[in-house]
Amino acid sequence: MDKEKIRKAFEAYGIENEITCPQAFEISGKYDISKADIARYCNQREPRIKIRACQLGCFR
Repeated sequence: MDKEKIRKAFEAYGIENEITCPQAFEISGKYDISKADIARYCNQREPRIKIRACQLGCFR
């Protein structure tokens, strides 16, 4: 997992405390970051980034 790449992608989208499922999918495709890495980053970061409006249970 490239934490710096994810951090920069989140910064570009203005994501600080929460992210929606559609945003996570878009970032995953645009920046070639796996959805699992995005979820891991959100859960490991302090404070955690909450994933909202999850549609398929990909992010827990």
